[in-house]
Amino acid sequence: MLDAAAIVAEAELGAGIVDPELALRPNLAHLVAALNSDNQLTALGEASARKVLVDRTMDRLEGLKWLRDHPEIGDEVIAAPVFLTGLPRSGTTYFQYLFDRDPRFRLIRTWESISPSPPPGFDPGSVRRRKAEEAERRRQSIPKKIEGFEAMHLLDLDGSDECHSFMEQSYAAAGYLNVYDVPSYFDYMMRSLDFAGSYRVHKRQLQLLQWRMQQPRWAVKYPNHVIGMDAILEVHPGARFVMTHRDPVQVLASISKMTLTLRGTRYETVDPERVGRQMFDFVRRHIDRIMAFCRSPRGTRVTHVDYYRVVDDPAAVMAEVHAELGIDSPEEVRAVVADWRRRNPKGARGTNRYTLEQFGLDADEVAERYSDYMRHFDIPREHQGLGRGDN
Repeated sequence: MLDAAAIVAEAELGAGIVDPELALRPNLAHLVAALNSDNQLTALGEASARKVLVDRTMDRLEGLKWLRDHPEIGDEVIAAPVFLTGLPRSGTTYFQYLFDRDPRFRLIRTWESISPSPPPGFDPGSVRRRKAEEAERRRQSIPKKIEGFEAMHLLDLDGSDECHSFMEQSYAAAGYLNVYDVPSYFDYMMRSLDFAGSYRVHKRQLQLLQWRMQQPRWAVKYPNHVIGMDAILEVHPGARFVMTHRDPVQVLASISKMTLTLRGTRYETVDPERVGRQMFDFVRRHIDRIMAFCRSPRGTRVTHVDYYRVVDDPAAVMAEVHAELGIDSPEEVRAVVADWRRRNPKGARGTNRYTLEQFGLDADEVAERYSDYMRHFDIPREHQGLGRGDN
């Protein structure tokens, strides 16, 4: 059985500091309780979960040590960050890679999301070593364990990464439900979790990464940021959001397939229909947060992006996004984006095959249940959207 107190104690010993952020303890307690009770992890799955929780807690505590020893880190300004988000599996990773073609933006790198300390501005000599170690670790682990992973999730071992690991530092990553069968934890997250506290931890990590470095404009990506947009603006009043929109029926099928695959490495058996029910609710609750935020006065902070137009003509869409963000769209950036699209066509890394039927779901019924979202943002069904570029 996992033990929350033991996880914190091990991280404290490893980091050499007592955890002062007691307000985060309920998040860990609810997550551990769900891991212990909602379904039965294998021994390897439990060991893996424990290691991740200890490692991410240590990352947070090491960040606090740097702040203790160098209080000026807390004065680092995260100026007008751009949060790239949207329903999970709606093209946010593809769009992240487009932003990464633009040198005006700073994205989280893969190596630093897992190995964020020491801050690269303090110890630049460690960057090459950490980057190589993380690239090698991922090369040997994820692609071998999870068949077809690259088709499900675009991943450049030396490229940009999402915020999942930084959200794990405060035990506030909605993606836990894709990796683990923990619906009671997700219920707690949507009902009671203090996202503002979690985004203060997230902000501190960005401050650590930019300390003693050139001041960037951050562009950070995580689909599940959509459930915490009000909290993000509480922590970052100048933040903007760029949100992708894709057929939610396709989104549901894709996230169900990914969840089934990820959980398969941690549980003896995984029931596809249980996954389908959970993911239907998972997507619906993300939609509810999107609709509530975008219908509020704060909805003007969101730039909306048609996934199908991005796939068809990313350079043109990026120019429109730049205009919405109040910046120019240099020809050299548009050329780099267009070139990246030519070199990375849809399906180049393999095909991710899935259907809703294998998860006990009917596509037409799902479309009806998600129809308010589709109407509000004028989202076509997948086959219609992908056909737009042929007209």
